[in-house]
Amino acid sequence: MSSLFPALTDGPAGGSPGRPALRFGERALTYGELAAASGAVAGDLKGVRTAAVWATPTLETAVAVTAALLAGVVVVPLNPRSGERELSHILGDSAPDVLLAAPGVPLPDAPAALPRVDVDPARGAGRGSVPDDRERDPEDPALIVYTSGTTGPPKGAVIPRRSIASTLDALADAWRWTDADVLVHGLPLFHVHGLVLGTLGPLRRGGAVRHLGRFTTEGVARELNSGATMLFGVPTMYHRIAEALPAEPDLVRALSGARLLVSGSAALPVHDHERITAATGARVVERYGMTETLMNTSVRVDGETRPGSVGVPLPGVELRLVEEDGTPVTSYDGETVGEIQVRGPNLFTEYLNRPDATAEAFTADGWFRTGDMAVRDPGGDVRIVGRKATDLIKSGGYKIGAGEIENALLEHPGVKEAAVTGEPDADLGERIVAWVVPADPQSPPGLEELAGHVAARLAPHKRPRAVRHLDVLPRNDMGKIMKRALTHG
Repeated sequence: MSSLFPALTDGPAGGSPGRPALRFGERALTYGELAAASGAVAGDLKGVRTAAVWATPTLETAVAVTAALLAGVVVVPLNPRSGERELSHILGDSAPDVLLAAPGVPLPDAPAALPRVDVDPARGAGRGSVPDDRERDPEDPALIVYTSGTTGPPKGAVIPRRSIASTLDALADAWRWTDADVLVHGLPLFHVHGLVLGTLGPLRRGGAVRHLGRFTTEGVARELNSGATMLFGVPTMYHRIAEALPAEPDLVRALSGARLLVSGSAALPVHDHERITAATGARVVERYGMTETLMNTSVRVDGETRPGSVGVPLPGVELRLVEEDGTPVTSYDGETVGEIQVRGPNLFTEYLNRPDATAEAFTADGWFRTGDMAVRDPGGDVRIVGRKATDLIKSGGYKIGAGEIENALLEHPGVKEAAVTGEPDADLGERIVAWVVPADPQSPPGLEELAGHVAARLAPHKRPRAVRHLDVLPRNDMGKIMKRALTHG
């Protein structure tokens, strides 16, 4: 297998050690400096098999993960906002030998109990060489990333080196991603989106990443107007961009000139797609993945962008939709809903210490059950309609995806945010409930108005039967709506 980071192991940036690699705020490293820093940290990891990383959005985190992966050390990224109970579970389950963190950063009790390795990117000059990872087994574990734990304690998905390499190379093909690209983002680094795609991705290509530290529309405009070519974000970020565009001409110019805008981690509402394109002429590309699979599909940069579509399977990825009994869906008509199952080199190996959960996640012939529901159009494009557990509503004999109703609700001028769930109904089996943050709290849209709005755009059986008004929707760190926190009453 080739190196995960050929620009480092084959000579920094193909013989250009002065080429920019990482920038976090005002602090930056060239490829030559990153090579030296990685060599120094790797020297501190001799004999270490697994290392936890205190994954703050900093230069230290990027250096720590790069060094550990080059040295063949398994990385467990820790969310600094996790509570003590969750941290204790993750550390007890993964049993890391050490913790990597920036010098002087205070830690909670559980990670503070581990032997600590301070990561100082500036101390690498003249210290050791970059570890050569080119002969490592592609099946060797690289990361253990913990799931959100919505149905129990978080599970550790063991992600091998081949998953990282295959996903990043497939995205390079879909997005025409090269060493000339400069990526800007403000995503957290304990998650696949910000860490694997947003940090390891540019380093694998030999390009550069500029991390905002904290997402702001001003930061996006500044970086895209000063040489950055790509932007990665989640729907919450793009919603803020769409809201800001009318008053920020620098932001309009920035997005208009970007080579690639990518949204992920949740569906981007159609309304925000349309507002961004209308203001800038740019289209936002969506892709679909999850912790256990890394990336499965994407809209190709040279393909057609349809708001709501997450594109076609990436090179090497097999994807199918199945009925509840496991029978493959054969009608790609844009209406028939099925669960997504995937197979390919992008998949994780197992849930750490959970052979029961691992076995349950796969079919007998190796397909991973994603739990995501989707439809496919005749051309093969995939459109996610929601999670099987929370977004598939069975009402009046129909299988209805919450996502398309949410998009329709967001087109109503009186709706600022929307979520859709199902609740038990004696007649329908389940009835559709709309949770709405009104644009004007003093004049919230009522049930009859919203039901008519949805029925006119979709179909009468997809209209909400109840509306609940909220001040704000509950969201996690990645901006996903936490539907289990919505309670009916």
